[in-house]
Amino acid sequence: MLLLTLFTALSVSTPADSVPKAFSLLPLPLVYYTPETRLAYGVAPTFTFRFKRDMAALRADSAATVRPSQVTLGAAYTQNKQLLFYVPFQLFYDRDKYYINGEAGYYKYSYFFFGVGQREVPRELYAVNFPRIRVNAFRQIAASAIPVGKLYAGVRYQYEDYQVTTVEPDGLLATGTVPGGLGSKLAGAGLGLFYDSRNQIFFPTKGLVADVAFLNQSRVWGSNVRFDRYSADVSSYHALSKHAILALNYFVSFTKGVAPFNAMSLLGGTKRMRGYYEGRFRDQNAALIQSEVRFDIYKRLGGVVFGGVGILGDDASILRPSDPKAAYGAGLRFTINRLDHLNIRVDYGFGQQSSGFYLTLGEAF
Repeated sequence: MLLLTLFTALSVSTPADSVPKAFSLLPLPLVYYTPETRLAYGVAPTFTFRFKRDMAALRADSAATVRPSQVTLGAAYTQNKQLLFYVPFQLFYDRDKYYINGEAGYYKYSYFFFGVGQREVPRELYAVNFPRIRVNAFRQIAASAIPVGKLYAGVRYQYEDYQVTTVEPDGLLATGTVPGGLGSKLAGAGLGLFYDSRNQIFFPTKGLVADVAFLNQSRVWGSNVRFDRYSADVSSYHALSKHAILALNYFVSFTKGVAPFNAMSLLGGTKRMRGYYEGRFRDQNAALIQSEVRFDIYKRLGGVVFGGVGILGDDASILRPSDPKAAYGAGLRFTINRLDHLNIRVDYGFGQQSSGFYLTLGEAF
């Protein structure tokens, strides 16, 4: 895959990016090419901001904790007449007392399917149309009992109408034996705990962040499938020297019931196991550990080396440690906002008979 993205940074506030800003804009015009889309092009401007109430608190007390919020408006169109609209967001309000994150989007797209669990197949191209909404809303709790970091509790909601429009006639998806292979509707709600002691949100140099979730998919919420998902995503950050950081990420996802293939636990993509196509490996359960050493090179330029190992499982074998998937790679970082240390990320990862190039905004974990 060839991916070329042109980045230009523009701040709409007058101070330099080494001081707090109420609002800044990073325009991201993009052009990329993949076999399933051919040429694609679009825009993905990213807005970083702090609410008026929080800016007032920051001006009154320079030591106040006021983390930046971020919203991206993404849109792309391809030569194969595919459309992507997506709005990922994370919002902090009232000196981080409230935290909301998620995504809203609509996708008319094509993906590769490689099978489920240990039933692998040569890649099959299939097309889907689906709207997606994911919202996690948290409020800080036990503030006086947590001396370091902040603990949040909240609710989660997910909706996705996954309409499979075309499959390969002789492929596994066409047989109808793959759960959700001909389409599914997900609608679920659940609970979550979120703990955060990072010193920075975009590029932490110390601290820990943990997201523990329970999500129920059932007809009560409007879903046409029934399963429960339990997951935990934990990352920690450790200074190795003044110019080097070790980042560790642990992820587990377990399913009770039968999830459709598009909602299974996945390995691959820009965040988990770079070097594999997203969804190259999928099953009811998954666990992985990955690490990354981040280091300075020169001024705003930095580098990373990374690696990870993941395993999958199902009802018969909760996890299969005898069948690990490994990936590794390296990359470069360029800091476009020095105050919040927001980076452009360029990575190249290698897996087992697989590789991938990644160009995006922000760290993998």
